[in-house]
Order: sequence, then structure tokens, then C-alpha cells
Amino acid sequence: MKEINTKDAVGHVLCHDITQIVKDKVKGVAFKKGHVVKEEDIEKLLSLGKDHLYVWEKKEGMLHENEAVMYLRDICKNDYMEQSDVKEGKIELSATIDGLLKVDVEKLRQVNALGEMMIATRHGNTPIKRGDKLAGTRIIPLIIEEEKMKRAKELCKNEPILSIKPYVHKKVGIVTTGNEVYYGRIKDTFGPVVMDKVKEFGAEILGQTIVNDNPDNITKAILDFIEKGADMVLCTGGMSVDPDDKTPKAIKDTGAEIISYGAPVLPGAMLLLSYYKKNDKLIPIIGLPGCVMYSKRTIFDLILPRVMADEKISKDDLSRLGLGGLCLNCEVCHYPNCGFGKGM
Repeated sequence: MKEINTKDAVGHVLCHDITQIVKDKVKGVAFKKGHVVKEEDIEKLLSLGKDHLYVWEKKEGMLHENEAVMYLRDICKNDYMEQSDVKEGKIELSATIDGLLKVDVEKLRQVNALGEMMIATRHGNTPIKRGDKLAGTRIIPLIIEEEKMKRAKELCKNEPILSIKPYVHKKVGIVTTGNEVYYGRIKDTFGPVVMDKVKEFGAEILGQTIVNDNPDNITKAILDFIEKGADMVLCTGGMSVDPDDKTPKAIKDTGAEIISYGAPVLPGAMLLLSYYKKNDKLIPIIGLPGCVMYSKRTIFDLILPRVMADEKISKDDLSRLGLGGLCLNCEVCHYPNCGFGKGM
């Protein structure tokens, strides 16, 4: 740092806080350490008795924190995002739409490993709402080498760490199975729960078909919805391994590719995920276990946002849900702002 005349300080960076004290009115920081002196600041600085200032001597190849953090913004910011004002080497990013947040975890790790800079994000595959905070970035020191910031940018190869996948409007058919419902012995309470969940993501309900436990009838009901233009078919009931539970066989008999029957998540271990191919389009057919009807959050809440964002979920994707896949059934549910479904 060096001492300079205040009148010559425009564009320089303060090395220390400057306090303002007005008896019975003000006592606090008028200019913070790291502030870049502007023309309009000079008169106030002089009025505070500061004829000289201690400033960082800006050198070639060095960036002030507020300049350097722009690199972190560019490393993170993508479509459907807006930034906060730059302050003390910090920028935050927020969503401008509802959608599914994706995070390139490896790039995030590499940038943070460089040191003297940081990016903190929400978990990837989190459903987010417009206005939700996505990430915060900061430069740690007051000044940093420009070359270091360029290395951080090169690590990302012009592909931002964050992205938001908008939800896609989908038409959904619901097939409810079970003799007890079909013959009116009990009232169906599964369908309304499923309808409410998919409507949260803007889905259109084509209808609900209730069938008995005959697997041929279940298969036909699924295929009928697909012929009517369904983009997804959800099957409720008959998903356990009991001999009289026929839904898994019925889904297989449609010709769909079974991705997995079972998932390492509780509640929701008996989920069946499959894809039916019609022309070049993949239509998810999902068998929902009974827990979806009565548990607040289940495997369905973990995969539904991804399906609605048009992601094809793989067997490996499901396998990764084991870490964090145990719902604690908290008395007050804060999902998705909790550890459920959030692996490393």
C-alpha cells in the first residue's frame, strides 16, 4: 500500500475502513476497506479530515475483488439467472423461472480448489422457484492475480457450472389398479395425491382409468393413454412383490424398457421406472409404490422434477440416490431444503 493525496485517489482501492463520527447522530463506517474511490467521494473524504489516504497500489496483472468476482459470475451464470449487485467482492445468482437446477460438481470442485476464491451453490437436481437463490461467489483477498482468475475460467471451458432446465408441459395419464377400488369396496385416495403432485409442475391430467387386477387390462389402459397422447403414464397400486400384485408385469407387457424395479430410497423402494418408445419419443411409465399415497415425501418427489424437465433417468441415476435417500419424516417438512435425496 501507499499514501497518496486524497484529491488524487480516484480509482484507487482503500486499504482500511474510514469512520464517520457526528456527535449524537452518526458513528460508523463511511467507506469500507476495498472501496474504489470515485470522483464524488473526494469532497466527503476531505470533510472527514482525510487529506491523505492509504491505498493499494494497483499493479499490472492484479485485479480488485470487485473486478475479479466478475470472472466467477461468468463461470456460474447461465440462462434464466440474474445477478445481485457487486459488493465487497461478492455476487449472488437467483433464478428467473421455475425449473430444475443442475450443477457441474467436478468443475465446482476444481474452481474452489484453486484457492482465494469460492463458489457455494445449492444441490444439483433441486426443484427451484423463480426468485430462489442459486449460488453465492466471493473473492477472498482484496486483490488477486488476473492470471488465477483466467485459470478458473479456462477450467470451465466456456460452459457455466450452473444451468436451469425449464419444466416441459406434459400430458399425464393415471392408471389405478386394484379389485378393491375397481369394485367400489374402498374409495381411491391414491389418484388425487398423484394429480396434485404433477400439477405443481404444470402437467395436464388426461384422465384416470381404474382397472381390476387383470394384467391385460392394466396393460391396455396404459397403452390407451399413450394413444391419446400421454407424455407420461403413472400407475398406482399393485407394486409390491405379492403374487396378486400384477402392475410390474403389466408395465413390462407394454413393451417398455424397464430401467429399474426398485430404488435405494425410503420411502419408495418399490418404484418401477420404464420408458416406452413411440416413434422417436420416450414416454415414462412409472409404477408408484403405496408410500406415495401416504408419505409426505418419497422417491416420486426426487424423480418427478427431473422427468418434468425432460431428463431420461438411468439406472445409475437411481443408484446414486442411496446416499441421502433416507427420509427422516421430520415433524415439519422443509423439502427440498433438506438432505433427502442429496448425495455427494
